[in-house]
Amino acid sequence: MLVLVLESSTTSAKAMLYCSDRGVIRIETEAYPPHFNINGIQDAEGVFKRTVDLGRMVSEGKEIDMIALCGTWHNVMLCDRQMKPISPAYSWSYTGASQVAKDLRKDKSYTNAFYQKTGCMVHAIYPAFKLLYIRNQGFDIENCYICGQGSYNFFHLTGERLVSDSMASGSGLLNITSRQYDIDILKEIGIKEEQLGRLVSYKDIRPLSKKGAELLGLESGIPVIPANPDGGLNQVGAGALRDGIMTFSVGTSGAMRLSTSNPVLPEQPSIWCYLSPYSWMSGAATSGACNCIDWIKGKMFSSSTTYSEIESKKTNNNTYPVFLPFLYGERCPGWQDERKAGFFDVLPTHAPLDFYLGVMEGVLFNLYQCYEVLCNVNGKPKKIQLSGGILNSRIWTQMCCDIFQQEMECSTLEQTSMLGAAILSMEINGVVDNVKNHKVEKGTIICPDEKMKTVYNEKYQRYKYWYYKTKSEE
Repeated sequence: MLVLVLESSTTSAKAMLYCSDRGVIRIETEAYPPHFNINGIQDAEGVFKRTVDLGRMVSEGKEIDMIALCGTWHNVMLCDRQMKPISPAYSWSYTGASQVAKDLRKDKSYTNAFYQKTGCMVHAIYPAFKLLYIRNQGFDIENCYICGQGSYNFFHLTGERLVSDSMASGSGLLNITSRQYDIDILKEIGIKEEQLGRLVSYKDIRPLSKKGAELLGLESGIPVIPANPDGGLNQVGAGALRDGIMTFSVGTSGAMRLSTSNPVLPEQPSIWCYLSPYSWMSGAATSGACNCIDWIKGKMFSSSTTYSEIESKKTNNNTYPVFLPFLYGERCPGWQDERKAGFFDVLPTHAPLDFYLGVMEGVLFNLYQCYEVLCNVNGKPKKIQLSGGILNSRIWTQMCCDIFQQEMECSTLEQTSMLGAAILSMEINGVVDNVKNHKVEKGTIICPDEKMKTVYNEKYQRYKYWYYKTKSEE
């Protein structure tokens, strides 16, 4: 069985050719040009065209059995009745709705009720509040179709407006328990259910249309799986659909996810609860991770200096400035989208390397905050699978393990979300019995240094002091 997987991620278009017998045959990735994504505002049609062009490239001359789509959570746009864009696509990183969300958060009862219904916080990241903001800017949102980039791609390949329940669970429009759109929330925003894509599962495939076939250079009629979110597909690809397995990604942003058999939410908004293609997920995400490392490198070191060269100069000095990693606002656990980053406890002896290492620690302390909440509501995970750009740094990987004081397995997988999409295809075609039984090759195990436990606990207390000292009272 040959599967074509197409992914429109936050920063690049991707295409994978996957064979059920041989595994990955080919992967092509192309970063979007800068004007495709300016401060979280994306060119939806441009993104779609780049994605299908890569799909055409990798599938040329091949007999494709199924096409699977992958996108990102929290993306939203407006289209006319012919599904042509009348607004840009607003990605998760777009913060225009910050003031709208901040004003709504003043009503604690509304905030808690919204959180318990949807698994989403009242925050600018979510399409529900982006739509309120867009309406306030004068867009006529009552007479248009509403979708995300993934659903937009699916329509232009099949001619049908469908959205997977997993993708919709990251919108703030879906009731996490009933798995249906929340009518009261739609009324508050001023939209109708018919404006949204019809909710389906990953098994609700549709045939590739004549138009889609022409774009991809394939025969029409090939089954296409509706777009699922990269975060949900990651759980499938990583073989983490069973209870107690936590996937932990430290890439451009940070995320940790646990599969659960039911919705899991604490009383106070802190972590999130969405749907994977298979079940529910309890998780947390931060906006600052490798992007913060890139920032400090660009500010304090020459462009010719490599990350490895910087880190090779690390000494046993452990007195670094405290860094709050909110260059791009705060997501979990505090959800203050207007929050700013900052250094604290800075000494005249601190050199650029100290600030660099302080950023590394700050990113991980923010993630550890999230981990504490996840453990409180789900229990401690049996296994943690670490992935992302952090694995390119031996120092940062060990630092992570020491801060969490947990054994971690370094994932050997690449493009895990695309692999997850391919696995869904194989289940639908009967090649595999159940996606839950998917197993992956074991990666390298990193063990914590118990001698660093006290050191990092003291540093974490300093971090938390400045975190709460600078937290605004909404």
